[in-house]
Amino acid sequence: MKVPFVDLKIQYNLLKKEIDGAIQSVIDRTAFIQGEEVKTFEQNFAKHYGVKNCIGVANGTDALYISMKMLGIGPGDEVITVANSWISTAEAIVQTGAKPVFVDIDEYATIDASKIEEYINEKTIAIIPVHLYGQPADMKVIKELAEKHNLYLIEDCAQAHFAEFEGKKVGTFGDVATFSFYPGKNLGAYGDAGAIITNDDELAIKMRMYANHGAIKKHQHLMEGINSRLDSIQAAILNVKLPYLSQWNEMRLKNASYYDDILEGIGDIITPIVRKNVTHIYHVYCIRTQHRDELKTFLETNGIETAIHYPVALPFMEAFSNLNYRPDEFPGTVSIQDQILSLPMYPELKVDMMNYVADTIKLFFIQKKQ
Repeated sequence: MKVPFVDLKIQYNLLKKEIDGAIQSVIDRTAFIQGEEVKTFEQNFAKHYGVKNCIGVANGTDALYISMKMLGIGPGDEVITVANSWISTAEAIVQTGAKPVFVDIDEYATIDASKIEEYINEKTIAIIPVHLYGQPADMKVIKELAEKHNLYLIEDCAQAHFAEFEGKKVGTFGDVATFSFYPGKNLGAYGDAGAIITNDDELAIKMRMYANHGAIKKHQHLMEGINSRLDSIQAAILNVKLPYLSQWNEMRLKNASYYDDILEGIGDIITPIVRKNVTHIYHVYCIRTQHRDELKTFLETNGIETAIHYPVALPFMEAFSNLNYRPDEFPGTVSIQDQILSLPMYPELKVDMMNYVADTIKLFFIQKKQ
């Protein structure tokens, strides 16, 4: 049996008529940049989050950069974020001229909120928690710290569309939240796409302006900006998909629960540990094992695609070698770096496919004992 890590074609086929029609409508009107589809998506996405403003941008990395830039973050500032994540968060911090300050993870693979305060100093200007794999970080503690120290709170929700912390959607706790709609995300476009949400009207205007060459109206450039716009075709696709997102997240949750059951007691497998009172939306289903590399090879030999999120923690990447971090500063991150393995996860994943994954993992451990 072949089990892909993700199968975007299934979802497309289910929505083919709607998506094709939406794309064709944009082509027929040749409204490729800042068309009605973009406005509609921004309004609908903001409505789903109960916020006043949504700004569509070219991708999730730009969303982070634009947010920080318009908050005035720059050279001499320090921004606290998590040690284990995709590079975009830290990369965008560096692009502003600020310094990323990494904090170790907790047992849920999100930033350890109990350790953040020890990294706060007179240069600290913001905290960026990442809701990694679709699991919310501890936003109660993080928000309290941001308010106590008068810091900006920027939520990186690239993997956490509609995830909730204590009944409230992540992305609504801070000053700003950023999203990626990369094709493999729970809400994915058919290319790069991203968005920013905020309740700060003045900040929203500045971010929209900066993302559009520093202008709200064409040729009226009030500042130097960049070109980072959500294009109409991607917005049209997202408009079709958005109403299905809650259902897809529920399907992911059901699949994750099934994985939890059928993987229990197999070898040394540790299934995802979920924080109490959250809704994890399982962008990634990440297990842990001391035999990660061997297991990954064995699964792929048997037709099962897997991934590693992420094989090298941010403090130890060559890109951040100038920060001179030591492994003993990140015991949690170091302990899982060579153990994490992401199994196939998407809404349309079938029970027989998950059973095959579990049976193959079981076979791996049986053969290891022989």
